Amino acid sequence: MSDSFVKQVSQGMPYTIPPMPPDLPGVNHAPARPDVLTTEEKKLALKNALRYFPREWHSELAPEFAAELENDGRIYMRRFRPSYEMKARPISEYPARTPKAAAIMLMIQNNLDVTVAQHPQELITYGGNGTVFQNWAQYLITMKYLSEMTEYQTLVLYSGHPLGLFPSHPEAPRLVLTNGMVIPNYSSRNDYDRMAALGVTLYGQMTAGSFMYIGPQGIVHGTTITLLNAGRKYLGLPPEADLSGRLFVTSGLGGMSGAQAKASVIAGAVCVIAEINPKAIGTRYEQGWLQEIENDLDRVLIRIEQARRAGEALSLGYTGNIVDLWEKLADEGIHVDLGSDQTSLHNPYLGGYYPAGLSLAESNRMMVEDPEEFRKAVQESLRRQVRAINILSTAGMFFWDYGNAFLLEASRAGAQGILRTDGTFAYPSYVEDIMGPICFDYGFGPFRWVCTSGDHEDLKKTDRIAANVLENMAKEADPQIKRQMLDNIRWIKKAEENRMVVGSQARILYADRQGRINIARAFNDAVADGGISAPIVLGRDHHDVSGTDSPYRETANIRDGSMFTADMAVQNVIGDSFRGATWVSLHNGGGVGWGEVINGGFGLLLDGSPEAAKRASSMLSWDVSNGLARRSWARNPGAIYAVKKAMEAEPDMKITIPEIADDSIIDSSFQD
Repeated sequence: MSDSFVKQVSQGMPYTIPPMPPDLPGVNHAPARPDVLTTEEKKLALKNALRYFPREWHSELAPEFAAELENDGRIYMRRFRPSYEMKARPISEYPARTPKAAAIMLMIQNNLDVTVAQHPQELITYGGNGTVFQNWAQYLITMKYLSEMTEYQTLVLYSGHPLGLFPSHPEAPRLVLTNGMVIPNYSSRNDYDRMAALGVTLYGQMTAGSFMYIGPQGIVHGTTITLLNAGRKYLGLPPEADLSGRLFVTSGLGGMSGAQAKASVIAGAVCVIAEINPKAIGTRYEQGWLQEIENDLDRVLIRIEQARRAGEALSLGYTGNIVDLWEKLADEGIHVDLGSDQTSLHNPYLGGYYPAGLSLAESNRMMVEDPEEFRKAVQESLRRQVRAINILSTAGMFFWDYGNAFLLEASRAGAQGILRTDGTFAYPSYVEDIMGPICFDYGFGPFRWVCTSGDHEDLKKTDRIAANVLENMAKEADPQIKRQMLDNIRWIKKAEENRMVVGSQARILYADRQGRINIARAFNDAVADGGISAPIVLGRDHHDVSGTDSPYRETANIRDGSMFTADMAVQNVIGDSFRGATWVSLHNGGGVGWGEVINGGFGLLLDGSPEAAKRASSMLSWDVSNGLARRSWARNPGAIYAVKKAMEAEPDMKITIPEIADDSIIDSSFQD
């Protein structure tokens, strides 16, 4: 354990104004944000920032922070970025009075690791604006509070701001955090821009602001499952087949979208991914997740045909604009089997989408200096992109929205053919067509864990434990869920050879309600008997059965009119908090954008104790069953099956099951 690290964490804010830390080599920086504040509002933002510092420092810090606000559109307090390496350390190296606090510190640092985070110096983990803290002062104070926390205190964070430690009790969460929660009438994109610049809110995405990001591995698995099931659903492939010889075209190699290259190869596809940022494409190539890079479209087409004829699994990154790639494929009449998009269109005008015809640098400059012209360029680019996609879809391509607000923003741009005559989207969301009915309705979702020892051998042991649990369950599984279990057994057995770890020693798989409970119990037993050398953190993506209310993504296949309500996500966090979660979070925004979604998550520490086993069983059951009940009430057949199985397993669970009305009775009731 480094004495310097322990001292700095325990100290929190430095005793004197520190020197400006050197810029980290090779890291991506967040683009400057537009100047949206009036002069009086800028003064307010500066006053807000200076609240964290002694008054005698104000005269020195004020002009520096004012310059940050002018140049970046935010006050990051760069001078206070700590000098120690930002990474997930073994849990024993954190200065903490309770292992639960140490586990939270580990997870925070992993979210800001330079090998994990998209813009680490601006405290952004993924998605262009998925923020961990608004500024470095918030990070320092939070880490200090965690180092002091006991089992009789709970830390409260408001959009990254450490409100303080409050008296609590051992069964309560050690941390409760909210991100971006605003009065609904003030949840527009313009409201966010203003409040974020003032330093009073942040966009936590999903696992960025809840300290549960595990690198692109988290979405690699979900993307692999999506691709395999897309092949089965759209291309008629048998359950055991992969995507050999099939072409998948998409965009994005950043924080989340970077998973597409790895997932496509695991699924056996020929995948071409456009990415305009050379640093992002280079990072994925250096990681080994992207196999080849090309910047000439004619050579891209030649390589596609070579790989397709050979049945070669290939991830090919095109350094350029996705619109140029789509138009080239359409103009040349290339058959594309599957298509999607993972540009960050939840944030289309602040670096989430780069329009055709402009370079990366030109776009970054225009979005700040002439935001209205940049908006027009983005919308024209979206119209061109949809035009090419429509041509390829007419020729046989199956395209879906990957939950990044592509369809929503394309419709707002006036793209022809994106809407049907009844006002619904012409293309499905991947949740609406694939993940919802195949996974979420049956309780399968992105369950994940982190070995806090930092020992890769512990991670390999957890892989074997999880595989054994699922194999035993698969022997007795009903046909409705057996295929998903077999897919996940295959995934976990190949996880080691697929070299998925970036940052913390973490793993993900899609498990249902009973699977999550059984795996958690087995992990806790292994910690108790010393088979696993340190506690394990359990969590999940918010993109799950119960964690997110999002009408264009997670709840897109709920069709009883309630897709725009958010009771499920809010109830989920409340229920997790008193059933044993170590920390809970609730967010506005995530995936499809600010004001478009409410989502939440949790973290739970398994320390090998009987109490941890009890907490895990109770909390995980609720965390899945809540969403199953809601989806069942929406009359989704898979969820009705799943809640009945849940009630059989837990006699104290009583869920209201819908009666299904006959359409002929409904129709006749409104005849003239």
